[in-house]
Amino acid sequence: MSYLWQEFNIKTFNAETLVFHDGVFCPELSDYESVEYKENNNFISVKKTPKLPIHIIYVGEIAGNIDLNIDINIVDTNIIMTFKTICKKPAFLNIFIKNTGKNSVFDGKIIIKNYSDLKINVIGQNLCEKTGIFIKTKIAAYKNSKNYMQGTAKIEKNTPNCDSDISFSCLADEKSIINMKPIQYIKSVPNNASHSASLYKPNKNQIYYLKTSGLSDNEINTVLEEAFLEE
Repeated sequence: MSYLWQEFNIKTFNAETLVFHDGVFCPELSDYESVEYKENNNFISVKKTPKLPIHIIYVGEIAGNIDLNIDINIVDTNIIMTFKTICKKPAFLNIFIKNTGKNSVFDGKIIIKNYSDLKINVIGQNLCEKTGIFIKTKIAAYKNSKNYMQGTAKIEKNTPNCDSDISFSCLADEKSIINMKPIQYIKSVPNNASHSASLYKPNKNQIYYLKTSGLSDNEINTVLEEAFLEE
């Protein structure tokens, strides 16, 4: 798994893993026993309480329609998702998380460098009390790119004390198109429920400091982009 660090700056840890590269599931890089995976619809289901956290890793380039369905139906389960990709051709990313496992938490981080036309639809559904779904999405939107992001958090009836957070943040070129839409449907009193959408813009002090350090304009842009995506 060292290549994940070398190529994608992803730290792996002691966990059950499911690895996808360029939209293709890689069983030779994956190591899991508590999860059922169905390739025909990219369906991931936790079938028994794991001894280790579950780490879903999605890297490489994305294009076309991409579905990822995650069903958490076992108690006391932690699922981490690291989604770190590049979009150079039109892509539609649809991620659906359903959590019915008490005290189970899904924590997903989506990082995409977009040069093309990208649409993201993320739905997190809490269907049991004391469940958590956290999804943070960061996009570097380059010149002439189109970026449409929608995230929906649902806490259903009779499911108190849940945690839900869906956030979008974008570092956008002036000639890119940005549309961010986080939505919440809260039908039970949560422990915490939040959502956000923000545009990131480097401040003058950051740029001045980097210039006085001897960096060129291109180097400054690279440093600020990586700082935004990796913070």
